[in-house]
Amino acid sequence: MGNTRRAAERRAHDEAPTVPAATVQPTRYEVSCLPEGEDRRHFALTVEYRGADRWAVARHGQCLAADGTWSYEPSPSNREDDWIEAHRFDLDTALRLAREAAPLLTVNGYTVTDALEMAEHRASRGAGA
Repeated sequence: MGNTRRAAERRAHDEAPTVPAATVQPTRYEVSCLPEGEDRRHFALTVEYRGADRWAVARHGQCLAADGTWSYEPSPSNREDDWIEAHRFDLDTALRLAREAAPLLTVNGYTVTDALEMAEHRASRGAGA
């Protein structure tokens, strides 16, 4: 197995000059009101690339619609055109909607303000230790 891998690596090295240049495509942004460094995964949304210059605002398997409602994302074969139209956006619109929705997130009865206060409390305890 090792010889096969080494042979493939040599071939890739030899072929590299003829391969098109690598491209970079951002595919996901995290949006949260909690500061970087905090465990903010529960109080975060993602803006995710869905192809054809369209983006979704996502959280826990749901997507945000333009009207501010959330719905579970159907499998690709079950997505109707009207669902796609309501839940896919250009990047600027998706980021704007995510920024608007981020302060409204709740987790197990806690608001973003609660999470910020808990983070501040943890930081003050750590600074005094």
